[in-house]
Amino acid sequence: MFATRRLFSAVTKKSTGIYGLPVHPNPRPQLISLYNDTLKALEQIPKHAVYRQATAAMTQHRLNVVQGTEDIAQIEQTIDAGQIEEVVVQAVDELKIVGKMVEWKA
Repeated sequence: MFATRRLFSAVTKKSTGIYGLPVHPNPRPQLISLYNDTLKALEQIPKHAVYRQATAAMTQHRLNVVQGTEDIAQIEQTIDAGQIEEVVVQAVDELKIVGKMVEWKA
């Protein structure tokens, strides 16, 4: 099964198989941008806050993974949080939550 995974991943994905979640044509640059924006937004939260520490660690790890390889299948396997399109949705949601956390602390 895994021996053919790379062959299949070289083919352009036509569907995520998840209703309402379209295939992202180029997710790497968007993920890098989202993760950098999240890390920058986290600077507004006090350094001692557990939420900031945990979210910054996870975001930095995922940013390193995404920057470390261009192979989408490898990114999906290393992050282990679903398809790359799901990871993009998670990154967008996390950035929104950071904004809310800053708002709630104000």
